[in-house]
Amino acid sequence: MAYAQYLIAGDAAHCFAARNIVGGIGLLPAGIAGEFVATLAAIWRDGGGQGAQRRIVSLTLRLRAASLVGEQRLCDSLRRSDRPPTYLSVSHQKLDWPRAIARLKYATGARFVCLIHDLIPLEFPELTRPAQPRKHRRRVATVAALADAVIVNSAATHDALAPHLGYSPPPVTVAPLGVDVDSDSPPEAASAPYFVAIGTIEKRKNLGLLLDAWVHLGERKPPVPKLILIGRRGLGGGRIAARLRSLDELVTERSGLSDSATAGLLRGARALLHPSLAEGFGLPVAEALALGVPVLCSDLPALRESGGGVPEYLHAADCTAWQSAILDYADDTARRAAQLVRLARWRAPSWADHFAIVERLIVELGAKLRRDGG
Repeated sequence: MAYAQYLIAGDAAHCFAARNIVGGIGLLPAGIAGEFVATLAAIWRDGGGQGAQRRIVSLTLRLRAASLVGEQRLCDSLRRSDRPPTYLSVSHQKLDWPRAIARLKYATGARFVCLIHDLIPLEFPELTRPAQPRKHRRRVATVAALADAVIVNSAATHDALAPHLGYSPPPVTVAPLGVDVDSDSPPEAASAPYFVAIGTIEKRKNLGLLLDAWVHLGERKPPVPKLILIGRRGLGGGRIAARLRSLDELVTERSGLSDSATAGLLRGARALLHPSLAEGFGLPVAEALALGVPVLCSDLPALRESGGGVPEYLHAADCTAWQSAILDYADDTARRAAQLVRLARWRAPSWADHFAIVERLIVELGAKLRRDGG
């Protein structure tokens, strides 16, 4: 979404394309694509209402139809460009289907630049669905064979990707993701202190550790802080949901929230809890800090990049340490106050900084290809 809005608002010549169900890449009508982006952004921001929901379904169907018949139009459009085009893909979706990318490069001379978010299916296959490791291996093979340059969201992702790119790897550039949060949303009014965890409800997020902590907290005398899990269910989410039934007085599950509603809940929280077992970047950490909310998170390299010296980093398996920290952050203790002091000096990563890095990468790539006669 950030990339689409950046291109629409900018001056650079661009067009939008989509991977279709047969693996091709089709040109999308500019007007419909722009309306799709604006409508979806409104839905994400505040729900958009029933009219917007119906409109997004109609726009999606029209774009899917256009993508099926638009590959030749895309090639014709790019060949008319007065400079070598860049095919920029910022999703892992269908990156394991390389033939259409190869056709596009051959037919138009386009440079292929992609964004890799993480190597989790290869590093931690036990935390993903069974088909994901093989699919992700094919994605990385596409990058190694066809990418002219690669964007990654963190140095941790760079380090994980590098061994898979072979003896003549494309240049890889670290561009931290920007933070775009609704800072105008009023904090959630609550009768008791609460904490928030944001992300897909799945085993990779290690939410079982938080449920274990709340089982112990529930054995204490009132008042006991609450926990709100924000996200849709993923791999292993059913088992977590089953445990929630025994903690319904203390732990609640919320899904389908708008960005505005999520920001309001986060702003009212005593802290964001993020005990994840693996991350490529850790966007919830940066978003919480951008809203002035303390963070307790796992001690992972990617999360240390996102949070810097502000959060408290805890071992992902040390339930006792998490429980102690939660109790301290439920009150206005010196421990929580110390993080707020650190937080006052923290600077959120911006999309402007991200796109400055991306633009520089593309310019340098073009200059290199001209020097090499490409």
